Amino acid sequence: MSKTVTLTDQQVDQLGRELDAIKQRVVDDLGATDRDYIYDVVKWQRGFEVAGRASLFLGFLPPFWLGGVAALSLSKILDNMEIGHNVMHGQYDWMRDPAMNSKMFEWDTVCPAEQWKHSHNYMHHTYTNILGKDRDIGYGILRMEEAQKWNPYYLGNPVWAFLLMTLFQWGVMAHDLEIERIVTGEKDIRELKPLVLQQWRKAGRQVLKDYVLFPALSGPLFLPTLAANATANLVRNIWSFSIIFCGHFPTGVATFTEEETANETRGQWYLRQMMGSANITGGPLFHIMSGNLSHQIEHHLFPDIPARRYPQIAPEVQALCEKYGLPYNSGGLTKQLGSVWGKIFRLAVPFGSRGVSAPAAKVAQIKVPVAA
Repeated sequence: MSKTVTLTDQQVDQLGRELDAIKQRVVDDLGATDRDYIYDVVKWQRGFEVAGRASLFLGFLPPFWLGGVAALSLSKILDNMEIGHNVMHGQYDWMRDPAMNSKMFEWDTVCPAEQWKHSHNYMHHTYTNILGKDRDIGYGILRMEEAQKWNPYYLGNPVWAFLLMTLFQWGVMAHDLEIERIVTGEKDIRELKPLVLQQWRKAGRQVLKDYVLFPALSGPLFLPTLAANATANLVRNIWSFSIIFCGHFPTGVATFTEEETANETRGQWYLRQMMGSANITGGPLFHIMSGNLSHQIEHHLFPDIPARRYPQIAPEVQALCEKYGLPYNSGGLTKQLGSVWGKIFRLAVPFGSRGVSAPAAKVAQIKVPVAA
């Protein structure tokens, strides 16, 4: 099902100016509170890691092993979501702290930061939900949009999605290789050499740390520590996959064509971000653990302002959607995640289409899908 929202060019431009004003007000207000916040998150992240490593020295006792896994999982989630993702977006570059600088930060995952910033910060955030440009639509292995031509490979959609979820850090690492373009002959495999060498170095360090060094330091508890590290990585992978997919692929999120988005104005770019994203409702702790990507709409609008500000401005963004008659796609984690997995299963088959058209971001008549 879809509905048509009529916006004039003047209204779209006005929407852009109002969103610019929201961003500028936040930027002008950045200061000690934001600085203290990110430092506090880093302290908690490091504290969880130390607590987890310490607990695993008593890992022969099940409660300590479980406690160690929980603490390490929290540490890895905070490192990747609220710290790494947001710092590498440049959200804290204004602090002039090398440890919080987007060009220098490296995170606790196998994907090199430099490659992630290209595939995510540049490709995804520039071409959000544009078919054929934004490779985050399906990550090169899934059918997540009806406009993606079906072939028998997609019968495995649920299986590929499950594997991507459990191995998510490795999927993110491989993303910038564009393997599907190698398969189709669009890209020469020789182009991969510098990327693969960089990945080999980064992934090698991560594997050595998690599966050799720390287990070896635990002596006779090598195997329990190895299992704990693997479990913590698995928990982080499943959580990251779930949050990210809920922000991009539930019912009601729109996709676009290159023709529709050619020569966009600022207001049209904003409109595409709003229509191509979804939020997840929850409390303050949930938002922190999601890296505030539970506010994916606000993140796509303003990827370079501190994510802790998204809950503050979300009511204003929602009010603008109501003012202009635009949907504000938001729902609980269970609802959004169920919608995502429903789409994964539905689009595995050629007759899984509901006939929802992609909206045209450039024209006055904007057709947007509506969540069932």
